[in-house]
Amino acid sequence: MYIAMNRFRIVPGQEKAFEQVWEERDSQLTEVPGFMAFHLLKGPKADDHTLYSSHTMWTNEDAFEAWTRSEAFRQAHQGAGDRKHIYKGHPVFEGFEVVQQI
Repeated sequence: MYIAMNRFRIVPGQEKAFEQVWEERDSQLTEVPGFMAFHLLKGPKADDHTLYSSHTMWTNEDAFEAWTRSEAFRQAHQGAGDRKHIYKGHPVFEGFEVVQQI
């Protein structure tokens, strides 16, 4: 199993706008081979941002990589540059191979 995560620092006061982007987004993930689950996580607040993370689970890293090269990926991320005002910097990607599951 493979877990792909992006960490987002969101400008204070833009949390609802950020969450709305995800609620309205047609990610098409349920149609992608190897996709298992998605979670949008809201983390702690700091003085200058609120931390969020997107968390997707895949059967393996190859399935995730194939999605990042797909038309579905491009469609799911179109217009992302139009919302720069809600982000404090670029998202930070972290990918993990699952080595133990209980």
